[in-house]
Amino acid sequence: MDTKELQKLAKLVRYYSLLASTEAGSGHPTSSLSATDLMVALLFGGYFRFDLNNPQYHNNDRLIFSKGHASPLFYSLWAAAGKLTEAQLKTFRKFTSNLEGHPTLRFPYTEAATGSLGQGLSIGVGMALNAKYLDRLPYNTFVLLGDSELAEGSVWEAMQIAAYYKLDNLIGIVDVNRLGQRGETMYGHNLDAYTRRVEAFGWKAVVVDGHDINKIVKVLDFARTVKSKPIMIIAKTFKGAGISFLQNNDDWHGKALKPEQFEKAVKELEPIDKKVRGKLMLPKKVQMPKPESKKTYNLQPTTYNLGDMVATRKAYGEALATLAAKDPRVVALDAEVSNSTHADLIKKTDPKRFFEMFIAEQNMVGTALGLSRRGKKPFVSSFAAFLTRAFDQIRMSQYSDADITFVGSHAGVSIGEDGSSQMALEDIAMFRSLLDSVVLYPSDAVSTQKLVELCAKNSGIKFIRTTRMETPVLYKATERFEVGGSKTLRKSNKDKVTVIGAGITLHESLKAYNELQKKKINIRVIDLYSIKPIDVATLKKAVLETSAIITVEDHYPDGGLGDAVASALSSSKKSIPIYKLAVNKIPKSGKPEELLKYEGIDAEAIVNQVLALRNTN
Repeated sequence: MDTKELQKLAKLVRYYSLLASTEAGSGHPTSSLSATDLMVALLFGGYFRFDLNNPQYHNNDRLIFSKGHASPLFYSLWAAAGKLTEAQLKTFRKFTSNLEGHPTLRFPYTEAATGSLGQGLSIGVGMALNAKYLDRLPYNTFVLLGDSELAEGSVWEAMQIAAYYKLDNLIGIVDVNRLGQRGETMYGHNLDAYTRRVEAFGWKAVVVDGHDINKIVKVLDFARTVKSKPIMIIAKTFKGAGISFLQNNDDWHGKALKPEQFEKAVKELEPIDKKVRGKLMLPKKVQMPKPESKKTYNLQPTTYNLGDMVATRKAYGEALATLAAKDPRVVALDAEVSNSTHADLIKKTDPKRFFEMFIAEQNMVGTALGLSRRGKKPFVSSFAAFLTRAFDQIRMSQYSDADITFVGSHAGVSIGEDGSSQMALEDIAMFRSLLDSVVLYPSDAVSTQKLVELCAKNSGIKFIRTTRMETPVLYKATERFEVGGSKTLRKSNKDKVTVIGAGITLHESLKAYNELQKKKINIRVIDLYSIKPIDVATLKKAVLETSAIITVEDHYPDGGLGDAVASALSSSKKSIPIYKLAVNKIPKSGKPEELLKYEGIDAEAIVNQVLALRNTN
């Protein structure tokens, strides 16, 4: 479309943005107005290639609004393309509307839910990695960022990894409108400050007047020619641009116009051509390339014998390599600890499906979401303690229908000498808190192997907690596992107490069983490998057949295994006492067995608790 047509469209899009937010009585119209010319030029100037009738077409260009609060602009662009009516725009932010305050997948042209600032570029990295290295497709990924969110460290994590992987199919656009929520941003309109920083991170930076459509078009032309590095368009804009009483004025962030102010603004925009519609270039029709034929290893699952000493973290890596040999959708991302998490074993299957994300967990999670949105099954691994710093990215991914398996190794005090900074003691609670998440805690190599396979078959957010220490294999290769299941390893008709453990504490529970057998005391021992969903039926059976439950976990008491059991039994008709053995003291360095004893979660502590209950009764 020529410049005059684009300018007509920009007026219409501004009108739509103001209309939607005014009708809602809330929203971010001024943040939308500042980026209008940029986005109109991008979508309708012949640079963005997209099949409007097939939003999920594999070779569509991708558009991510990292500044998700500019949703009035986002929806107005699709209205200008003919996919929303003016009446539909008036439902913005209404309970029954798909046009939510920040974009979600309820609106079919949304690539990923955004709104928590600083995350969109990482998602874009994932989509660009997919195009360049996995699907080998020529689509581009565009990400609109606000200048305020460039204060977020996750943006710069994404910047450095995008340069490392030479993602010349990733184009960022920074809307430098100078004003944040409460005043001027860190660098205001100092475009040189942004340019220096962007280029220091290995990107090609291009500065443009964000309200001159002719210049924007030329910059987009230039962006097509940049090779071997990502491109960042740094646009000087004005918040509220196009409306005199809004433009570059502070204290308008997140405020809708009153009806009389809306009428005044419309008069400034007139004439408005409500019949003009933007045209999008269609993407090239290409078939999805077939996975390359590779010589593979570990095509059959690793065989483990009963009693073999194997760390579940190693079993995870071996299972992942086997899984990747069978399923080309499986990819691995690791935060520079892959020789400890054993995620690097996937390189034996196909090194191109392993992405080193370095020590940048927030970006790793966002990138995984981008890959997930393009049909991949990412397995994301690090020490479990360090996944907590990416919780906002993990939290946000649930609103994008993420299909990601998170694997946290080196969990709990049982890691030993490394000390408290390395001990994940909150991770189960963190992942349990997510709606419809799956939390798995295998105790041996066989159960790890089976649960990894289940995670690939099931969609959604899944967490596998693995152990640093080697532990004996408990199960035969023929043993079956299921999400929501458990295993009762010791049982009799004379059981007085049920002891429930997972991971390292299951082995302590089995040691306690052996000690109590010497005293002719029977206990039931349950491997609660699926903490969420939980095996309610088995737990209720234990309530009926024993007089007390003891939960044992290498985790803080709040939100962990014990709380999961107590919550599951809250509706049980019969009530029996539940005693929670958990990490209740600040841990320190020491031998694993010293720390388990110090925290009162070893076999001796279990035996003492059982004996105390027996003496009480």
